[in-house]
Amino acid sequence: MKKTFSLTHEKIKTPRLVDAIKHEVKKYLKRERNKQLPEGVDFWDFDCKYGDKENEAEVVHVSALNKSIDKAEQAGLKSFYIEILAKPGYRNKQVDAELGDE
Repeated sequence: MKKTFSLTHEKIKTPRLVDAIKHEVKKYLKRERNKQLPEGVDFWDFDCKYGDKENEAEVVHVSALNKSIDKAEQAGLKSFYIEILAKPGYRNKQVDAELGDE
């Protein structure tokens, strides 16, 4: 998903637009996570970017998207850009340090 969201509408108030945008992002993430995983992949990971404009977008974590949307509303922005790209995720195996000492 690469999209510029507008926070202005002639009939819909800004708080409702923010709720709709958050819902759309959540729905997109759920749809991507439900897709079939390729063989050897543990989970779907996401590369996310947020910015006032597409060329100013900075990397953010998936969990920070809602906070970024809230910041846009508080700053009074007219629009902002979000990019979410799914990628294969792999879990890191943790080695128990105590077993290595014995």
